[in-house]
Amino acid sequence: MRVKRRVKISQPLMVEIPKEESAPIRTREEVQLMLDEAIERRDAWFDYWDKTKLSKAENIEALRNYTALRGVVKTLQWVMLHPNIEHPLD
Repeated sequence: MRVKRRVKISQPLMVEIPKEESAPIRTREEVQLMLDEAIERRDAWFDYWDKTKLSKAENIEALRNYTALRGVVKTLQWVMLHPNIEHPLD
């Protein structure tokens, strides 16, 4: 017999709509620096995974971090309006 659980329905997040005249939170230069660092870290994790004999746990960690950083790079490129990135989730 299955036990029925009550599922809590979460409330939607209240998002403040920014004023049109407000300055952006980050400048293009800051985002570009983050993008450069993310690319550097992504490549470092890939090299670590590719060129090092790893245990199973180390292999999992390296691939997880590399994959996560691929998403970070793609999102930052999307923010910077990179022509090859239509949507960061695709």
